[in-house]
Amino acid sequence: MPKGVYNVPLPKNEPVLSYGPGSPERASLKKAIEEARSKQVDIPMYIGSEEVRTDKKLPLNPPHDHQHVLGYFHEGDSSHVQQAIDAALGAKEAWAELAWEHRASIFLKAADLLAGPYRAKINAATMLGQSKNAFQAEIDSACELIDFLRFNAHYMSQIYQDQPESSPGVWNRLEYRPLEGFVFAITPFNFTAIAGNLPASAALMGNTVVWKPAYTQIYSAQVIMEVFKEAGLPDGVINLIYVDGPAAGDVVFNHPDFAGLHFTGSTGVFRHLWKTIGQNIEKYKTYPRIVGETGGKDFIVAHKSANAKELATAIVRGSFEFQGQKCSAASRVYVPANLWDDVKKYIQEDLKDIKMGGTEDFSNFVNAVIDEKAFDKIAGYIDHAKNNDMSEIIAGGGYDKSKGYFIEPTVVVTKDPKSKTICEEIFGPVVTIYVYQEERFEETLELVNSTSPYALTGSIISKDRYAVELASKKLVHAAGNFYINDKPTGAVVGQQPFGGSRASGTNDKAGSALNLLRWVSPRTIKETFVPPTDYRYPFLGED
Repeated sequence: MPKGVYNVPLPKNEPVLSYGPGSPERASLKKAIEEARSKQVDIPMYIGSEEVRTDKKLPLNPPHDHQHVLGYFHEGDSSHVQQAIDAALGAKEAWAELAWEHRASIFLKAADLLAGPYRAKINAATMLGQSKNAFQAEIDSACELIDFLRFNAHYMSQIYQDQPESSPGVWNRLEYRPLEGFVFAITPFNFTAIAGNLPASAALMGNTVVWKPAYTQIYSAQVIMEVFKEAGLPDGVINLIYVDGPAAGDVVFNHPDFAGLHFTGSTGVFRHLWKTIGQNIEKYKTYPRIVGETGGKDFIVAHKSANAKELATAIVRGSFEFQGQKCSAASRVYVPANLWDDVKKYIQEDLKDIKMGGTEDFSNFVNAVIDEKAFDKIAGYIDHAKNNDMSEIIAGGGYDKSKGYFIEPTVVVTKDPKSKTICEEIFGPVVTIYVYQEERFEETLELVNSTSPYALTGSIISKDRYAVELASKKLVHAAGNFYINDKPTGAVVGQQPFGGSRASGTNDKAGSALNLLRWVSPRTIKETFVPPTDYRYPFLGED
């Protein structure tokens, strides 16, 4: 059979469709939404070659219309976790032995399926299941997931091509083996792309995976699995289970073949999992890889030279797109006093214009938060601000969960730079602004750096290049993704690899080769062509 060194198609970022009035994609998406709302789906777990159903069915409801039922999923228990691990281990040898170009082909085909026949379906599922508007769904569940799949295949080929030098008479090679065991992927509700990428990136490198999505993302996770299967992913490579976290963890983290954790979620959960892995370390065949992207308390800091309208736009977009439920969302803002009156006016004007409601109405910029637990938590922070003498709500502050989990975009202005809402992660449409005296810019940078344990994203808004450089240096460890004159959200695969450090995670940069390297265990191979036949070295000779 002929062999060759294969070039993966050069990836380009998937174009973002506009969904403007009269566009074909708008008509296609509206049709997909209507079809999805017209029926109830039955969603099984996918373990090995089986679609597994149980006697415990739980409903899936749109967050913006929580009385409507989109379908039901079958919740599993610890026995299904064990079954999924067994399936992953059973599929491992054949998958690891499959030539890399065939693994790449599967995920490249999945990308093309998402870009074409599945685009409206995955976007509609994300809009209904996670309450994202059409644009937020498009940049996430279509474009970003497509980009992850295409760019990762390209990065994989680059990794395999990275080989050591050889000396005369020797050929040195690096073999990028998959990990010895299975990978456990835990994915969040807020990005369909992350839910697809975490299991797929590990699988691309030859690993087999047990995937546990957030319950509030299962509706679109099912579509991802449908795409993977149509693309030709063999049974058992990615096993999709719906099991309570502690029940899953009890099985996974006590298994000797546990080899890696790919996680996106809360800092508290990630720390607990890390501690559990550490306590069980002697049980494992290898030291597990632990990769996590967790919380954020992301900032915008403005210099006195900033343009007030640009700053206000960055605040509104960065804070309130997808209801602030992005780990990168702007949650604390530092505005110089010389700009505050204009910035306040522009923000209030924008928020008077913004509409809130269900995703089916494309004119709604803001939709619902993910569930009642999140609603109650966010409402608690708003109530705290209302009752705090040091804080003032200058926009929003209302909330209502009678039909959907709706919370108005809320802007809190505080006189206390260490107030509760400016320090703690809220993960909702609430931003807190601290107005500082413009001559205290460097002092404010120190405040930005020390206020939060997180270090995910942040931005500097300034027309003064010296101020930009100063902020870049002072905040070098405060954000893994740092933006200059932009909002701190919207990282694009292949352009801004994403991840943070400190309490925000291991900074392994999803959307880059750095992440894929965590899912391989290299083996160095040295081949000597003409081995020596005498133990003696020249230095042993007599003068």
